[in-house]
Amino acid sequence: MTNPEHIRPVIITAGIITVSSSRTKETDTSGKIIQDLLTEANIPVIYYSIVTDQIDAIREEIVCALQSCNCIIVNGGTGLTHDDCTVEAATPLLEKQIDGFGEFFRHKSLAEIGTAAMLSRAIAGVTNGKAVFCIPGSNPAVRLATKELILPEIRHILSHARR
Repeated sequence: MTNPEHIRPVIITAGIITVSSSRTKETDTSGKIIQDLLTEANIPVIYYSIVTDQIDAIREEIVCALQSCNCIIVNGGTGLTHDDCTVEAATPLLEKQIDGFGEFFRHKSLAEIGTAAMLSRAIAGVTNGKAVFCIPGSNPAVRLATKELILPEIRHILSHARR
């Protein structure tokens, strides 16, 4: 349980980046789920993009989103296939990683998908007082990560990151 003394008033502005070589704004169901959950939590989404599975392109989108947002959720590209490179793109941008995020995500995923949860390389971290989350792009994964991990702790994370 989060200690309320650790949470400061903070205005959250969110960015969503979907990593995919095939999705469009019309077919990006995972991005839409994230947007709906953030909107329900009264967190405005002021940045949205779809980017291909290329390290430089992903990194450039994250840097661009960080200019206007303090909560970036990157979905897709966190698996083990040859073109999954979201983690490699994001990691150099993070000043500090939030190791517990990936650990908790895989733990919670275990109940839903069994031991295949170990294939996820979900990560999170902070940079310049802002939070970046990299999560799998499946609809159940984005719902789990956003609803059960990101939303309950984002104010707490930003309160600490901005100190």
